[in-house]
Amino acid sequence: MTEAAATSLHPQPIPRPAPYLQTWVESLAHVLSQISGAPLPCVILPDAPAEMPAPGEGDLWILGACSGGLRGEMSLRLPAASILRLAQIFVSEPPTPEAEVTPDHREATAEFLRQVGGLVATSLKENWGDVQLRLDPSTGAPSWPSSSTSWLRAGDDAPAAALLEMHLSAALVAALRAEKTEAAKPAPQPSPQPSPTVPPDSEQSQVKLDLLMDVELAVTLRFGSRRLLLREVLDLIPGAVVDLDRQIEDPIDVLLDGRLVARGEVVVLNGNYGIRVTEVAPTTP
Repeated sequence: MTEAAATSLHPQPIPRPAPYLQTWVESLAHVLSQISGAPLPCVILPDAPAEMPAPGEGDLWILGACSGGLRGEMSLRLPAASILRLAQIFVSEPPTPEAEVTPDHREATAEFLRQVGGLVATSLKENWGDVQLRLDPSTGAPSWPSSSTSWLRAGDDAPAAALLEMHLSAALVAALRAEKTEAAKPAPQPSPQPSPTVPPDSEQSQVKLDLLMDVELAVTLRFGSRRLLLREVLDLIPGAVVDLDRQIEDPIDVLLDGRLVARGEVVVLNGNYGIRVTEVAPTTP
C-alpha cells in the first residue's frame, strides 16, 4: 500500500531498550542453534556495521506489532546476503553465498523470524505479562518514524554472518522506558492510614502518565491510500497522478505514531498547512 505520507528512519537520541534487544538476541541464538544443531552466537552491535548495506530494493522488511503487556511497533530489515544466509540454515541448504535470492528464500526467512518472534513473546511474559507479537513481511519501510535503531549479528564469522537492522517506534520505546522506570522505583513504605485526598490508584496513574509526557510522537496527515502492483510502482514517473480512495470532500485522517486519532479538514494558516479537527477517534483499552 502506498500512502501520501513522508516518513523517516533516522533514530532519535533515546537510550536503547537493552532488555528487549537482549531477549531478541537470546531467542535468535536459541532458534538458530536448534535448527542447525550447533551453537551460533548472536550479538548486539554498538554501531552500524560497515558490511551492512544501505536500504535497497532487495531488502526484506518485517513489520511487527506488539499488543497486550507491551504496545507499539517494530520492524526488521535484512539485506539480500542475510536473507540467503538465514534461509539456507532454516531449510538445511548448503551455504552458497553466491546463490541468487529467490521468493522461497524470502518466505523461509520470514517464517524463521516468526518462530523467533514467538519465542520472544514467550520470554517477555516474565517482565511484561502476556505479550502478543505479530510479524508480517512488508513491501517496504514502515510508515512510522523510528525512535530507536539497533543492529544484530547472527554468526561469529563476520563475512558470512547474518545482519539484522531493528527499528522501534516511539510508542514501543515509551512502553519499554516506562516499565524500566517503574522497576527502578523503590518499594513504597507501608503507611498506617491511606491518604484521604489522593487515592493510591490515582497517584500511580498520574506517575505513569508523567513518564510519557516527554516522548515525541510523529503526527501524519493521510489523504488516502491506493494499492498498486509492483509493476505499476516501477512505472511511476515525475508528473504521474495516482488516484486515492478518498473523495475531495472526505475528511483527512490524523495519525499519531501510525495510529488513527482524529479526522478533520485541511486549512492554510500563515502560508502553512494545518488541519481543523472535526472528529476524535474513540480510545481503545
